[in-house]
This record gives sequence, C-alpha cells and structure tokens, in this order.
Amino acid sequence: MNPEIFREYDIRGIADKDLDDETCSLIGKAYATIILRQGGKTIAVGRDNRASGQRILKATLEGILSTGLDVILIGEVPTPLLYYAVHKLGVDGGISVTASHNPPEFNGFKALAGKDAIYGKAIQEIRETAESRDFKAAKAGARGKVVETSLEAQYIAEISSIAKIGRKLNVVIDAGNGMASELAPKLLRPMCAKLTELYCEKDPSYPNHLPDPVVEKNVADLKKRVLAEKADIGIAFDGDADRIGVVDEKGNMLYGDRLLGIFAADLLKRRPGAEIIFEVKCSQALEEWILAKGGKPLMWKTGHSLIKAKMKDDKAALAGEMSGHMFFTEKWYGFDDALLAAAKIISIVSNSGKSIGRIDAEMSQYASSPEYRVDFPDSGKFRFVEKAMEHFKGKFGVIGVDGVRVQFGNGWALLRASNTQPKLIVRIEGKTGKDLDEIKERFLAEVEAFSGKRLELE
Repeated sequence: MNPEIFREYDIRGIADKDLDDETCSLIGKAYATIILRQGGKTIAVGRDNRASGQRILKATLEGILSTGLDVILIGEVPTPLLYYAVHKLGVDGGISVTASHNPPEFNGFKALAGKDAIYGKAIQEIRETAESRDFKAAKAGARGKVVETSLEAQYIAEISSIAKIGRKLNVVIDAGNGMASELAPKLLRPMCAKLTELYCEKDPSYPNHLPDPVVEKNVADLKKRVLAEKADIGIAFDGDADRIGVVDEKGNMLYGDRLLGIFAADLLKRRPGAEIIFEVKCSQALEEWILAKGGKPLMWKTGHSLIKAKMKDDKAALAGEMSGHMFFTEKWYGFDDALLAAAKIISIVSNSGKSIGRIDAEMSQYASSPEYRVDFPDSGKFRFVEKAMEHFKGKFGVIGVDGVRVQFGNGWALLRASNTQPKLIVRIEGKTGKDLDEIKERFLAEVEAFSGKRLELE
C-alpha cells in the first residue's frame, strides 16, 4: 500500500493506482477490526457518485464483512447523510467512499468510530493494522450481514423542519455534478419562489468544473447566472456536499469567515454568550464581530475533523472554516453539512428583510491575501514553522494554535504547514490595502532573515 494515501483527515489517492481491490479489502478489514475492538457490531456504509466508487465499495465491503461486522448500506449519498445515518441508526461507526472535491481520478474514505471522526493517529492506526494484517476474523459461519435502507426522505424532512422560511427567495444553485445534484433541489425547491439549477445532474467526470465551491473559477458560471436571473443568492456545493460556497446578489463570493459571521449573528440572537469556533485562517473582523454580537469567539486549528472534536469538547454552538465547512449543534448533530447550511442561509436572508449583500456589509471588511500554498518538502515543513515561531515570538505577538499567526499592529500574517500536502500555507491580512502590502513585505523579510529563504507567494 502507498502510505501517503493515509492523510490527516481521511484516506485518499488515485483510484486505479492507490486503491486496487486488495488495498480496499485490507482497509475494510483494518477499519472493521478497530470498530470490533471497541465493542462495535454494526456500521453504516455509503459512497458518492465517482466512477470508481462501486468497485471500491464492493472490495471494501468484502473486507468489512469478512471480520463479522454487520453493515447497513445506505446507498449513493452525500457525506453528511452518512454522518446523519450514524446518528440516527444507532450504529457503531460509518465509512463513506468519497474523495470530496478532488478530480475524477481520485477516491478514498471518510470514516467514523462511533459518532467521532477518525483522523490523525487513528487514520495511521488503520494503516498499521492493514500493513500488519492483524485483523479480527469472523467465526465459521459468522460472516457479517448487509441490510439496505434509505434515510433521504427523513434527512430532508428534518432539515426542512429547522429552516423556517419568511419571504421566498429567487435562488440559483450549482451542484457541480456532484452529490448535491439530486438532494439539493429536493430540499430547496419548496423553500424558494424560484430555483434555478446549474449542473444538477450527477456526472463523475465533472465536465463543467471541479466541485470545489470556494475557488473563484469554479463559481464563475454561478455568478453569471445569479446576475442574469436577478437572484437573491447563489449557492454552490462541493463533490460530497459537506462544503458550501455562497454568492451574493451582486455576484460577489462570500468566503467561509463571512458566511460564519452571518450564521453567528443569527444564532446569538437565541443563544447569547455561545461559543463560536473559527479556524486560524479567518479574518480578525470575524472575531471582532462575534464579540460585538455577544458571543465567545475561539480560534482553533484548521481541519474539519479537528474542529468537530473541539466542538464536542467545548459543547460549542457553531463553527466554520474558510473552506466552507459549516458545523451546527443547534437542533443538529455537530457535523459539517452544506445542505443544512444552504437551507439555513436561505432562511436567514428570507426572514431578514435585507439582501445577503447588505447583511454581509454589516461586518467589517479588511484587506486579505489569497491563501498561498508554497511547495515545501514534507520532511522539513513542520520544523520550518517551528523555527518561524522561535523567531517571531521574540519580536511580535504570536498565536500558536496552528502554525504561527504573527500579530502586527495593523493586521496579521499566518504561516502553517499543510496537513495534507508538501506545502506551507501563508495568509496575510491588513486593515487596509496599504497595510496588507506593508505586512506582506515585512513578513517575507523576517522569514528570509531567519531562514535565508525567500518565500515565493503567487
């Protein structure tokens, strides 16, 4: 097996190269063994619509069932529906065959043990168990059983009961030919005065654009259609529908921190003092906004699995990431769900008497860079960030939650190591465009001073 497919938050690789039938069977056996060792008996299993998904699911199921673990098969579903099934079916875990927003040639797995995401060391435990072949084996005649069910109608009904609509909006959605293609229209059409559907036919080749809704080029068609339809809002989904992208009535993209600010202001009307978790790449304006609205802001590490774990520990009400993962515990279960987020943002706007652009404008807007991703060897990236911490903490205020976020008087700069790629991540923000330029130059000069390396930010 290629050890690099076992990443921080999931298992992911090139389907025909890294995930042959034997590898998938071994992963199934290893995952099932871990669940059985924890006293589990039954898990939920689903997959997305990728071309390789049926083959990978079949091979993985063979491995799982060989251990004696029972399976409730929930079909071709968005990842949030797999999470939902784990909460609703009383099972001991769940695994979904998906590669999220990656190109068509990829596939992989997102998994739960109990209701908790498997990530970090637990992902490596699956790898180590698969490599050692130290599996639980079913007793003679005790092979696991498969039962099939669908929770689609129940899931849509429960979200619909949460998202109360005022005036009905004119909405455009872009499913990117991914897993929101069928469920998003079913969920949202009754909520809207008019629903225009872009790329809502499942197609694992993703012929129109990659289903990654926070990359500007991937929402270009959505922006145009919002303007053409004079729509109130545009909503895009990633491939497995756990991330959301939003476009306002003027065709402007609202990144994850802006969207989280809208959700936070709405929640804090009902839950004053609630803790809101946001990741280290989010704007300072978000923290200021949460405080102004009477909430408790908490900056945390990047990564949907890490956020979910922190939410559970703190019993936080709401969380979000720049990437469009939104997590809700009010009348929900704490997992990231773009379909719920879509229904909620439509509900908020429909009951506000305002446009989404006007709602967004109430929060301060600072000048920020894109997220720079700088090639850097895996073997040295974390040590490089440690050296940066040692350098900066003697000269500036720093936040070390995830990498080093250097606090300048007029903004900040973040340097962190990617958990999933051989890259350094850099993001910079200033109160004004001039501040941004000044901070960027000073930050790069300081990095060069301690490392002798000039980071190339493009």
